[in-house]
Amino acid sequence: MKKTSNIILGATAIVVLSAGVAGVTAYSMMPEKQNQTLAFDEVFQQNPNTRLAALDATQMQPVDLTQAAENSVHAVVHIKSTQESKTQTVTVRDPFYEFFGEMFGNRGNQQRQVQTPEKVGFGSGVIISKDGYIVTNNHVIDKADVISVKLNDGREFKGRIIGTDPSTDLALVKIEGDDLPTIPVGDSDQLKIGEWVLAVGNPFNMASTVTAGIVSAKARSLGVYNNGVESFIQTDAAINQGNSGGALVNARGELVGINSVLYSPTGAYSGYGFAIPTSIMTKVIADLKEYGTVQRAMLGIKGTPIDDEQQLMDEKMKEQVKELGASEGVWVREIVEGGSAAGTLQENDVIIGIDGKRIKNFAGLQEALAQHRPGDKVKVKVLRDKKEKTLEMTLKNEQGTTKVVKESGMEILGAAFREVPQEIKQQLRLGAGLEVTGVTEGKMKEAGIRKGFIILKANGQSVKTVDQLEEIVKQASRSTEPVLFLNGIFPSGKRGYFAVDLTQE
Repeated sequence: MKKTSNIILGATAIVVLSAGVAGVTAYSMMPEKQNQTLAFDEVFQQNPNTRLAALDATQMQPVDLTQAAENSVHAVVHIKSTQESKTQTVTVRDPFYEFFGEMFGNRGNQQRQVQTPEKVGFGSGVIISKDGYIVTNNHVIDKADVISVKLNDGREFKGRIIGTDPSTDLALVKIEGDDLPTIPVGDSDQLKIGEWVLAVGNPFNMASTVTAGIVSAKARSLGVYNNGVESFIQTDAAINQGNSGGALVNARGELVGINSVLYSPTGAYSGYGFAIPTSIMTKVIADLKEYGTVQRAMLGIKGTPIDDEQQLMDEKMKEQVKELGASEGVWVREIVEGGSAAGTLQENDVIIGIDGKRIKNFAGLQEALAQHRPGDKVKVKVLRDKKEKTLEMTLKNEQGTTKVVKESGMEILGAAFREVPQEIKQQLRLGAGLEVTGVTEGKMKEAGIRKGFIILKANGQSVKTVDQLEEIVKQASRSTEPVLFLNGIFPSGKRGYFAVDLTQE
């Protein structure tokens, strides 16, 4: 070990000595008139508009985060979500069918009852009102049958889901309480890169944990929400499993984000975590409380981000971008007919701002739109023919209107369902399906569907379970044509085709 050190030190000495010799040689050969020292600022001219941080001896003390931490831990809760054990019917292959065929009356497949294991998950949440409304991540309480909420003081409550939004991974939960501790909500738009923040939550099921770091970046898009709304705050405050749904708090003790994503090759903290900014959270959660679903404004374009480090462009696209004269923003490639942008924006416009807010990439555009509802008027700044232009437009929803969208649940159908029993499958030679076991007042009765009808397809998708049908109904209710097209069969063998109008007044 000593020998290695000596070699390294020796090499260093040689470099330094050689540099010194070269310096002496160079100096001795220079003419006398060049023997002058130029200041660094004379060689490299600085921008006179650059501002230095205003620091003095009194301001150079460490940032005191104790008060922010004290206020936050009481309003951040521990959430336990339980998916109860259930009995499910599964189809299994009969191993004797390969040898004996239908000699003993079987048809190769058999249905069996299996008991699924109980699933328990843990996460965090933030109390945002003294009467017990809690914001958390959708993935923390997704598919939960029982939600248990534990406060920092040890009190436990049963939680109920008010609404969820998978597109932003946010959910609103309610507990019955009064005069509960809360965190004041701050403006995430005012966050600056390098600003101190705290991550408060329950990592690895350890309650009331606080970590500190800085804001590393803003408007990050990771592609983890399957085309959902992403504009994350990136921080190096340690975020681990169990922190999901917890609070990202600034030095003043204000809530600026909901911790949501751990980006790691190992599954544990490796330097960065990501939080949903309050600029998105406040509007989404307010919609869930007021309407039960998010009133999402759509711009009605198909575009490409120009300043996006994850965007790979071929040479042709790079040449096109160069001709546009923009270095950042969202390049409008197509205008959706009937959308908000129709008649206002044009193809090859570059969106560079909304309501005075600079738009650098697609995540920034999503964040700006997520703060608005259909019917809102916004001013959009674009670069058109290399000139800036400000245009005003009225935002619309997915259906191309400014009306309030109500997400249809299964109750709108007015019917009860069950998976098709095995004997009926054998009789009608069906692989799967969903049987209508009862019809009351509702959309299915209006469409002429009666008890006994077996749904095979809904809007072109094969249907095997009630959960699948429910998801198709929700998607259809949010579309421009809220209709559920059902394809199926009656027990008599007669085929049936129905169109169920999901429009709500």
